[in-house]
Amino acid sequence: MALATNLAVPYLVQADQYPYSVGLGFEFSSGKYGTGARTDSVYAPLSVTASPTDRLGLLLEVPFVYQSNGNVLSSIASGGAMGTRSTMLSTIGAGGMTGSGGTMSSSSSSTNQSESGLGDIMLKIGYVLFPEKDYLPQIRPMAFVKFPTADKNRALGTGEFDEGGAVEISKWLGGWNPFAEAGYTVQGKSAQLALKNYMTYIAGVGYQVADNFRPILLVKGATAPAVGASSLLEVRLKLKYQLNDRIGIEGYLAKGVTTNSPDYGTGLSAFYSF
Repeated sequence: MALATNLAVPYLVQADQYPYSVGLGFEFSSGKYGTGARTDSVYAPLSVTASPTDRLGLLLEVPFVYQSNGNVLSSIASGGAMGTRSTMLSTIGAGGMTGSGGTMSSSSSSTNQSESGLGDIMLKIGYVLFPEKDYLPQIRPMAFVKFPTADKNRALGTGEFDEGGAVEISKWLGGWNPFAEAGYTVQGKSAQLALKNYMTYIAGVGYQVADNFRPILLVKGATAPAVGASSLLEVRLKLKYQLNDRIGIEGYLAKGVTTNSPDYGTGLSAFYSF
């Protein structure tokens, strides 16, 4: 979901005015992910961002994760745009993964049992290599590392470190703000899960309807993150509202397209800059 500290495109609140931000988000997704049962998932991240300079941005995200059963493996994070908080709560059908032991069932002790707990902590850094100019877009490379703090035995994570990077391009054209991002994630090796490296992408456009309100339409996806899983693709309508110079609110609605994407999802987040 898009959590509110926007380090990727110009905001009403500039980094030199309020270099720090704390945000709390809640997103819900639901789908069958190629299995016979529906799985409901919640991803609730606490995020802290810092912008030491106009070009440099850092994000630390500590999420709480819940899912209604162990049929899928949650919190396989894409690199995502650090600024637009585009880390996906990606899920892959456990029954479709194969490893050294053949077809695997969920790592959860009971696929009918709900699980919740700490998710994988994420640290991201981005740097504006080329600021936006009259005819040139802003270009910002990013890098991230995912720490395996989620319990893999409860299907809340893979239990492996992930690293990756992405490059984001954005440009303001009057009130319009098109943007795109491409990235690559290197997943840790697991003897239990047939994980593989994957590419991620995001593309969309926003329109500044008012000084404090911007709707955004985007698509986001990834190649298959595991053997036997499909690619990931979803469409999102996101709304950004700046309540005042310190407090912002964001919400979104999402519709999955591919088998291993959620059938639908929604999210809401708020942040405070200081």
